[in-house]
Amino acid sequence: MKCHFCEAPATVHLTQIVGGKVQKVHLCEKCAKEKGVSDPSVFSLADMLLGGTPDGERLLARNEPTCPQCGFTQSDFKKTGRLGCAHCYEVFAEAVESMLRDMHKGVIHKGKMPPKFLRHQFYQRRLEDLQESLRRAVREERYEEAALLRDEIAQLETQINS
Repeated sequence: MKCHFCEAPATVHLTQIVGGKVQKVHLCEKCAKEKGVSDPSVFSLADMLLGGTPDGERLLARNEPTCPQCGFTQSDFKKTGRLGCAHCYEVFAEAVESMLRDMHKGVIHKGKMPPKFLRHQFYQRRLEDLQESLRRAVREERYEEAALLRDEIAQLETQINS
């Protein structure tokens, strides 16, 4: 086996099981010393794996989406619960949507409106429809219908103002 960091023959073999997933790292003697593998009190396999390889690639991030803008990975997102930049929303859209579906009823924010506002909005739409019908009735010279619409508009306007 070759070292994950420098491609020299590996003499130190580490295995870590996290959440049922096995992660193996193979290191040469030199890289093992540099990473502090000989001193267990200082060594953290996760920190070493999340650090970089000489070519800047993250070992754990090889097969996961990574934001090209900020370098944030899906592992980073799962760990922190936050995204690195605005572009991450596009890169991790699938993960964010599935998370939102689990947490909420849907992925589109509909918001809530106070009942008084909804009532006012309903009356405003009704008023606009009646005014349009009144204009059409006058244009088509249906004066009896126009008079009824005018009265209905006046009554609705009093309801809105009170």
